[in-house]
Amino acid sequence: MGAECVKETLRSYKRLDEIWVIARRSDRLNCLTDLSDTVRIRPIAMDITNDGHMDAFIECLKEVRPQIRMLVNAAGMGVIGRFDDEGFKDELNMVDLNCRALTALTKVCLPYMRRNSRIINFASAAAFLPQPEFAVYAATKSYVLSFSRALNRELKSRGIYVTCVCPGPVATEFFITAEKHHSMPSYKKLALVRPEAVVEEAFYDSLHKKSVSVYSLPMKALRFFTKVLPHGLFLYFWKEGNS
Repeated sequence: MGAECVKETLRSYKRLDEIWVIARRSDRLNCLTDLSDTVRIRPIAMDITNDGHMDAFIECLKEVRPQIRMLVNAAGMGVIGRFDDEGFKDELNMVDLNCRALTALTKVCLPYMRRNSRIINFASAAAFLPQPEFAVYAATKSYVLSFSRALNRELKSRGIYVTCVCPGPVATEFFITAEKHHSMPSYKKLALVRPEAVVEEAFYDSLHKKSVSVYSLPMKALRFFTKVLPHGLFLYFWKEGNS
């Protein structure tokens, strides 16, 4: 998703000096540096869940003092399976990456954002309701959705707009980690979509100052029904379907 966001940024913003791209794997970052001849793509290899790396990034911001026009928080992970069956480390890693690191990056970048800047936070349609066998992941994405909507309200006086992206299953490497113990349900695979389509709509919705971006009719329908029907009803049918 991050790579697609870089490509969409190049298409959407014509007057940029640099795009900073952050990830743990430097080899994957270096593949992005040739995407543009006019905008410098600056790779920053760091683990955003590592406090030492985050401290170094804060010092870099203080030294460079960039004007940040758009911040995209696209990193995330999930692991499918029952909470009592999954490893202790996997569950905490989800919380650290999906919630703590996203919050930290937003906090340290905000002082460098000006009026009419944008923040795009990637959550998931899993944020709309509790999901057994995806419990921690869904809970972390509910945090991202709630945090993003509240922050969008707070920052309106500064002219900074926050959009939370809530796609369904996307055809990315996400499922290599997510399915390492258990497979994704087949009905979810039917809703699989292309990452470039999700990102294109996310940027369009961000441009139009929407607080939430949901791609595809099935996910829009899911969002509607989770608003009007009690979550307990969904959990009941999940139990019946798996009994």
